[in-house]
Amino acid sequence: MTRKYFGTDGIRGRVGEYPITPDFMLKLGWAAGMAFRKMGACKVLVGKDTRISGYMFESALEAGLTSAGADVMLLGPMPTPAIAYLSRTFQAEAGIVISASHNPHDDNGIKFFSGKGTKLPDELELMIEELLDTPMTVVESSKIGKVSRINDASGRYIEFCKSSVPTGTSFSGLKIVLDCAHGATYKVAPSVFRELGAEVVVLSAQPNGLNINDNCGSTHMGQLQAAVLAEHADLGIAFDGDGDRVLMVDHTGTIVDGDELLFIIARDLHERGKLQGGVVGTLMSNLGLELALADLAIPFVRANVGDRYVIADLLERNWLVGGENSGHIVCFNHTTTGDAIIAALQVLMALKMRSEGLAQSRQALRKCPQVLINVRFGGGASPLDHPSVKEASERVTKAMAGRGRVLLRKSGTEPLVRVMVEGEDEKQVRAYAEELAKLVTEVSA
Repeated sequence: MTRKYFGTDGIRGRVGEYPITPDFMLKLGWAAGMAFRKMGACKVLVGKDTRISGYMFESALEAGLTSAGADVMLLGPMPTPAIAYLSRTFQAEAGIVISASHNPHDDNGIKFFSGKGTKLPDELELMIEELLDTPMTVVESSKIGKVSRINDASGRYIEFCKSSVPTGTSFSGLKIVLDCAHGATYKVAPSVFRELGAEVVVLSAQPNGLNINDNCGSTHMGQLQAAVLAEHADLGIAFDGDGDRVLMVDHTGTIVDGDELLFIIARDLHERGKLQGGVVGTLMSNLGLELALADLAIPFVRANVGDRYVIADLLERNWLVGGENSGHIVCFNHTTTGDAIIAALQVLMALKMRSEGLAQSRQALRKCPQVLINVRFGGGASPLDHPSVKEASERVTKAMAGRGRVLLRKSGTEPLVRVMVEGEDEKQVRAYAEELAKLVTEVSA
């Protein structure tokens, strides 16, 4: 069944434009409360990032949930993965996150977690959607839900993050710069790394409701690169606004992306005999990651782009580690969803085990040159279905003999075909990409 409101990662859009409006959030809270109550007594945790509209939507959701008879526990500003964790520990029926992740402050959205800290089952999302199209009612007065606040939420999550590294672990002697994106990690992240012994310099941890992700965090790395060099730090760590993405900077100021961090974590688990299976990446994961893992005889598969699909593939295979080059990294040996702080700790632990710096540790993965060309087409039949395009794609793939790949895909938002070729020889890769792009252009004319 096609969803009317839910996308691959909840509901998201511009504040004030339907459905990101207070009246919709009131109805969404009610519909969610009614759906969750079908499972019995209902307790729902609600957390948010630091954008100004979060207060408005928190109040609307609270009113909707309680009108359906659900009890609400407010967490305040907390990273998205913290809500997933606390939903489990408080044995709630669900957790709700008010966040638009790495987007600017004028966007917002809603993500749901089940009581197990995982994405909601499809049937529950569909039930909520069906209820949204029915008239809103209110339970009798004696059954209206109660609201409370969890005052020690930050402390609980800090201890959980620290528990993802062995007891007694110390990062003493390590100087780290943290960029908190003026977002949901601004309180907890500095505490986690300081309590584990690191010297911490903190950037972008003064949220004012409007500055989340504003020229900072994992989508704007320049500030962090400059600070690592100026502070003579060992490395830098950048989070996104809701704390489920992480990228790093080594001591030379070079950005270390999600593919490289995933490799460092997977190699460490492999060397310690704790990997359990292989690694899940996405269609956009660099070929260099696949080749570097192959050199270690670590299986690698590609899921569709989006952490939802990475998680689904991990669950299906009973593997532990997966992620995206954007910095969504999932460590199922520690948590149930992408968690930027926990992923960063696993990287630091891997560096400590090898007595290496970040710049040295990433060298075993040689990222392949990648050329991406966007070709506009005027609707009608997809150029990707044209026999000559299919033949050319197969010919180029065969010519690269397993040391390169071709990815042709339509944009989901524009009339574009994205022609991507990557391999070990940059000159050859560019020539192949231009050849395929030219062909796609010709058959689109």
